[in-house]
Amino acid sequence: MSWTEVDGADAAVRMAVLENSEWSPARTVHQSKKMFVNWADFSSVVALSDGTLAAHWLELNGPGSYQYDVNIAFSSDEGRSWTAPILPHDDRSQREHGFVSLIPDAIGGLTALWLDGRAYDDQADDDSFENAMQVRARRITPDGTMGPESLLDERACTCCQTSAVRIDTDDIIAVYRDRTAEEIRDISVVRMNGEVWSKAENIHADGWELAGCPVNGPAIDALEMDVAVIWFTAAEGDPNVKIAFSGDGGAQFDEPLPLDLGAPGGRVDVMQLLDGTALALWMEYAQGGEAIIMCRVSPKTGCTSPKTLHINLGRESIGFPRMARKAEGAYVAWTGSTDNLNGSTTIRLVEVAIVP
Repeated sequence: MSWTEVDGADAAVRMAVLENSEWSPARTVHQSKKMFVNWADFSSVVALSDGTLAAHWLELNGPGSYQYDVNIAFSSDEGRSWTAPILPHDDRSQREHGFVSLIPDAIGGLTALWLDGRAYDDQADDDSFENAMQVRARRITPDGTMGPESLLDERACTCCQTSAVRIDTDDIIAVYRDRTAEEIRDISVVRMNGEVWSKAENIHADGWELAGCPVNGPAIDALEMDVAVIWFTAAEGDPNVKIAFSGDGGAQFDEPLPLDLGAPGGRVDVMQLLDGTALALWMEYAQGGEAIIMCRVSPKTGCTSPKTLHINLGRESIGFPRMARKAEGAYVAWTGSTDNLNGSTTIRLVEVAIVP
């Protein structure tokens, strides 16, 4: 589990390890006055195949509020100590670099994927790429050596989360909210086979035209060759949460299935299950607050029994709830208001059992 704590001018990335139903003491990954803290673009910690932990956070690199770099560090002792951070992007300009996905590989390394603003305010010959946020990726070996940087998409939505997963063939499938010259902001997918990234393709042509970023990215997960992608759209002014399945490792996706209950806010997550179904997680507006909804979704029958995990009526938002796999179930975590009067927030965690 990882989270961000703010104390005055300082901010810290913190983490804890759950082992045999017991949480370790909270450990600090990084702390500084220059951390960029944002409700939608948050830090992460992932476990690599050899037990090493990798963490990322965002650090300001200029006087502006949206001038920051991606920082990645490693720990070989379960987060007690960390290496000096590295920057995965070659660009050192005072622009945005964030919305990171860290994808572990089978030999102790990872691939980092992020949104990159190096060309955001450059004058382009083709005005369709004016103020363009790029999607870029780079492999990092177990010793921290970085491979060449890859440009995956020259123009994506400015501030929606990316999501990526590695499948059994060792290919990577990454999804993100794209952006056309006509301001269509649908979900695209790219695949990495070996060292080569594919051309971006739409998961589905929703046709959401929006002259601004909805701050609402997609999520992807996979087991063996089964893949599920979930996302939010409001095409034609009609808010929807959709999920699409693939049984061939993401080469093709079925027609999407609707999930929402009438007032969706998105902020999605997904967990693929061994029987081909998937756990879908999203937020709905309900009872004057925010409801976290979970549903086990079948590619054939869709969502038949949605369940409300929590309704937030507090002052603080639940943010972006996250899921993690556990034996015979899942953990779901989100931020929420504490019961005291000082207005502070806490992390809430529930365990969800999955009936085979």
